[in-house]
This record gives sequence, structure tokens and C-alpha cells, in this order.
Amino acid sequence: MKKLDISNELKINEYPGRGIVIGKSEDGKYAVCAYFIMGRSTNSRNRIFVKQDDGIRTQAFDPSKLEDPHLIIYSPVRVLGNKTIVTNGDQTDTIYDLMNQQLTFEQALRTREFEDDAPNYTPRISGIIKTGERDFNYAMSILKSANGNPQSCQRFTFSYKNPICGEGHFIHTYIGNGTPLPSFEGEPKLVGINGTIDEFAAMLWDSLNDENKVSLFVRYIDLESGKFEDRIINKNK
Repeated sequence: MKKLDISNELKINEYPGRGIVIGKSEDGKYAVCAYFIMGRSTNSRNRIFVKQDDGIRTQAFDPSKLEDPHLIIYSPVRVLGNKTIVTNGDQTDTIYDLMNQQLTFEQALRTREFEDDAPNYTPRISGIIKTGERDFNYAMSILKSANGNPQSCQRFTFSYKNPICGEGHFIHTYIGNGTPLPSFEGEPKLVGINGTIDEFAAMLWDSLNDENKVSLFVRYIDLESGKFEDRIINKNK
């Protein structure tokens, strides 16, 4: 698979929707993950990321303008032991709860489907990072309708062992703008992971469409200590 420039991938797509990036830093010291949200409606744009004990949560920037919390208020990132879960919806909690009951990532997601936002039927995208012993592995998942037909749910999981330094994978909800919004197709894209946490975060944020971007979260996890460092950028301030 050809390695893509994620900055270019974002710049040529005015509406990738929500996206997850997971990979390994160039120096091999960090597991890297990023999650961003975009919005077209006032309700979707009225959000920020806020920190919570084990991750982050979406929150209405102006509570008086919140129209419907369904599908837009959730915890995108949570930590369970040595596992970091990142998703584009409340399936974060499903994965956390069921893995805590000894089910696998895939088994947890078999209890969920794509979002009930007809006619888009937005895919549920999820990722999990498992660290330990100075290395890590990760997996990514997408649950989507059958080309817009909600009668069938298609489930795909992609696993990555011993990630290559300076490389990662990128999955997002939409291949572009439209009505209805066209779902992501194929396997996660191979992309480069470059720079420090501040450089990587700035590159992602600057590459997202300025009108539609809402919030960005980036985490670098030290593979020796397990400690992590976060960056949050919110358009609403």
C-alpha cells in the first residue's frame, strides 16, 4: 500500500467528517493517536473537547444552543488498563464496558451498528491501542451500511502488530461532502506520522477545512513509561 501524506488527504477533502489516526512516532518512542470532529450543522459545530479522568468528552460550547445531544455528545477517548480506546461515538463506552468483562474489541462491536442518522447512516469508526513491554499493537474498525442500505450492517476490523516507526493508519467517516454523505470505503489509509506532538497536532489542524473543522485531540503515549501527553484544539473558544 502506498504511504500517503495525511496533510494532503485532509486538504483535498472538505468534509472527511470524523477521523481517527493511530501509529508510531518517527523515533519509535511513542504510540500516537489523534481524533478530530467536523460539522456542517449549527448543532454539530457547537462543540468542544474537554478533558476527563481517562480521556476526553465532547461538550456543547454554548449549552443554550444545544438542539439534540444524540450522536454528538459522547466520550471519544477512554483508557482501560494498558488499552486506549478511541471512537466516533458512544461505542467507546460499549467497548470499555464489554472488554472490562473479558470480551474482545471485535466482540464488543458486534453489539453495535452504524449510526441511526438516515439518510447518511454514518459509519461507526473505532480504534484501540494496546501498549506494554516497550511496544504496542493496535486495531481499527468500521461498522457501515451496505452502500446506504440500512438493512445490512457490514463490519470490518484491521489489526496492526509491531507498527513501523513513522507510519500509521487513518480512517474517517466520509469520502467527501454530499447529500447523503458518502461513507468511507476500503481499508484504513497508510499515512506518515511525523514530528513532535505539537508539530503533528498543528499539521492536522491546519490541514482540516477551516469552515467545517470543530475540534482535534492528539495523544502521544511513551512506550517505556506508559505516560501520555495530550493536545486539544477547539475552534470554539
